[in-house]
Amino acid sequence: MSYMTTEQSLACHGIIHSASTAAAAIGAGLAQVPCSDNALLTPLQLGMILSLGQVFGIELSDSTSRAALASAAGSTIGRSVVQVLVGWIPGVGNAVNAGTAAAITEAIGWALATNFARQAA
Repeated sequence: MSYMTTEQSLACHGIIHSASTAAAAIGAGLAQVPCSDNALLTPLQLGMILSLGQVFGIELSDSTSRAALASAAGSTIGRSVVQVLVGWIPGVGNAVNAGTAAAITEAIGWALATNFARQAA
């Protein structure tokens, strides 16, 4: 059963893919400095969450969006481990860090978009 309208789905695609692309750029650019990208990825992901909430008419406070991000971002620990293991290798580290940052942002976005769609239905 689909909880999203076509318009909502298109809006979510735009928001989530834009955030994931930006996350990849951040991850690639800061790969050689372990955990440095968290300072930029967190506000990016918070903005994505707030935007997704607006798609479904769900108004989130900053603290609520932080809680949603915290519950969805348990995999950030795994990303940090990968970054420490291979992030320091130029080229390889940049690609791996970009891919994991984008994939995690994408996963968080779709998980929350689905949740918001169910709440709004």
